[in-house]
Amino acid sequence: MYFCFKSIFMKNTALYNKHVALGAKIIPFAGYNMPVSYSGLNDEHLAVRNSVGVFDVSHMGEFKIKGKGALELIQKVTSNDASKLTDWKVQYSCLPNDKGGIVDDLLVYRVAENEYYLVVNASNIEKDWNWIKKHNTFGAEMVDTSDSTSLLAVQGPKALATLQKLTKVDLSAMEYYTFTVGTMAGIENVVISNTGYTGAGGFELYVGNDTAEKMWDAVFEAGKEFGIKPVGLGARDTLRLEMGFCLYGNDIDDTTSPIEAGLGWITKFTKDFTNRAAIEKHKTDGVSKKLVGFEMIDRGIPRHDYQIADASGTIIGKVTSGTQSPSLNKAIGMGYVKTELAKPDSEIFIVIRDKPIKAKVCKIPFLKK
Repeated sequence: MYFCFKSIFMKNTALYNKHVALGAKIIPFAGYNMPVSYSGLNDEHLAVRNSVGVFDVSHMGEFKIKGKGALELIQKVTSNDASKLTDWKVQYSCLPNDKGGIVDDLLVYRVAENEYYLVVNASNIEKDWNWIKKHNTFGAEMVDTSDSTSLLAVQGPKALATLQKLTKVDLSAMEYYTFTVGTMAGIENVVISNTGYTGAGGFELYVGNDTAEKMWDAVFEAGKEFGIKPVGLGARDTLRLEMGFCLYGNDIDDTTSPIEAGLGWITKFTKDFTNRAAIEKHKTDGVSKKLVGFEMIDRGIPRHDYQIADASGTIIGKVTSGTQSPSLNKAIGMGYVKTELAKPDSEIFIVIRDKPIKAKVCKIPFLKK
């Protein structure tokens, strides 16, 4: 009864019927009924690492920012320097809040001068929209296209060969973090982006809801020779964790500084942005905790919110993400620890069922390319 009651208030993506037909396990996530798995997490995970898999990530949010004040607005609300973008380039960034934390992390696409496309996390669409709108004193035009846009992430070493069958665009010529607009599978004006959240290579395809099923079917037909598989949110999480990619709500949130989270590389103090002074102070004065990757030495699987202790048993932090890595066949995780224990090979302990289980801090990504 709970799920049925909950479902009344959940949205469905344009591909929902495809997931049901494929026998996906559906769960409520970020306001949507989303597929968490089809054939099983490990099977889907390894399909992406070794060949090609397809995610429906249409729950993500998309905003168009246009007009004379577009760049000024983006510069004000994001931490990275969007003035460095040229047409058809993509930039990873975050939205600092006014307390030293992070409203969200996002992608910034430059379509043309004074025209940008922002891709934000599904759970933060309304929050991000209101935050950006609040700071729009520059007269920029804002359009929320989230509900009319479908997004397919085609990921894995065979993603290029799969999609090249469907378009005349030379996908091999597209550099990482670039995009274009072209015809694919007979569908015009598809935004083709060489981005992803898996570290396995691939592309993300933005289409209108009315053509989402046509694109889904075409991609699966093209990838049939490579054993293409649909992939759910479960494997999406394990894939991104192997690469040390942050997940909003786990590894970063309104209380975590970009500097604490290791996101200094997308925080540029060559420009003014929201709460710059406080975040710059974190960089110059140092922070008391840092986000680190770790691998288990003794047997045990770390989970979100498990406590992290030092050798004396003192609690020094908590696990933000953890799993048994399908690619590495060992338990890995990320979490915040005191700065003095953030160096690689530092010994830490994950408290699992009230027992301290030995682990060590390690460099990320866990999976080396």
